[in-house]
Amino acid sequence: MVTGGHPRLPALDAYIKLVRAASSVTALLEPRLRAAGLTTSQFGVLEAVHHLGPLCLGDLARKILTSSANLTTVVDSLERRRLVARRRDPSDRRRTEVCLTARGRRLISGLFPSHARAIEHAFSTLDDAEQRELAGLCRRLGLAAAAAKP
Repeated sequence: MVTGGHPRLPALDAYIKLVRAASSVTALLEPRLRAAGLTTSQFGVLEAVHHLGPLCLGDLARKILTSSANLTTVVDSLERRRLVARRRDPSDRRRTEVCLTARGRRLISGLFPSHARAIEHAFSTLDDAEQRELAGLCRRLGLAAAAAKP
């Protein structure tokens, strides 16, 4: 395929479509989060800790795909709102874990079901088999890219 005089590689075309699709779905979800006073990263922290339990900062940064520096800012903001708390890992005091407060648990418990339904609606253009195929392809692509990282 040639666009604007330049050949378009299938990988480049797929990448552009993947990024645009992710941006479009995110744009559908963000207003719900903003209404709850959360950014996407803040929601990611609450959701990860809600489903996985207390996490150290490094594990949490990897789970929500952000840098440690950005995560510190996000957690600081959530802590100021008393939605999360930092605590020393009792088995290794060098590690700091992020855990939900009762207030944070109430917020994410109330917000997550409607957020999941909004995601389900955004993906409803694909049938279940297509959604599973997309998930598998994205996982394979992500694992290969992570393995290739220097």
